Amino acid sequence: MPTIIPVNGKSPEIPEDCYIAENATIVGDVVLGKQCSVWFNAVIRGDVHYIKIGNKVNIQDGAVLHATYKKSPTNIGNNVSIGHNAIVHGCTIKDNVLIGMGSIVMDDCVVESNSIIAAGAVVTKNTIVESGSIYAGIPAKKVKDINEELLTGEIHRIAENYIKYSGWFKS
Repeated sequence: MPTIIPVNGKSPEIPEDCYIAENATIVGDVVLGKQCSVWFNAVIRGDVHYIKIGNKVNIQDGAVLHATYKKSPTNIGNNVSIGHNAIVHGCTIKDNVLIGMGSIVMDDCVVESNSIIAAGAVVTKNTIVESGSIYAGIPAKKVKDINEELLTGEIHRIAENYIKYSGWFKS
């Protein structure tokens, strides 16, 4: 069974159509949208501020979502993939975004819609990631614009695949 714990009178809200892996941890003021999946060893810790997650979001193995006490909540839009071992902390991720494996998105960043954060990138505090772009490196900088092939071939494909994968574990 996953670890789902209330903190300070706030309990996670998880729709029935979501998949939560048996060793995932979700605590506190966390709201998940429909058709989300939270994978093995992922942690969503809404103990110090709220975390709101839209529809069709997948939080892959080992990812950590947290916030900053009374200052920076975490807001995730719809159709977002958060890659294996990524850290998303006190920031806003808009719709149709891919957060690459092992990347870090820091406090008060805004990742605009239709964007990709490359694997291993570090998006430093207060960065605004332009809509329709790919950011990579340490610190992350814009490296190119996203074309339609990347939007449908990567961002949408991965989000849809994770809905399919989660179905394998629900039956």
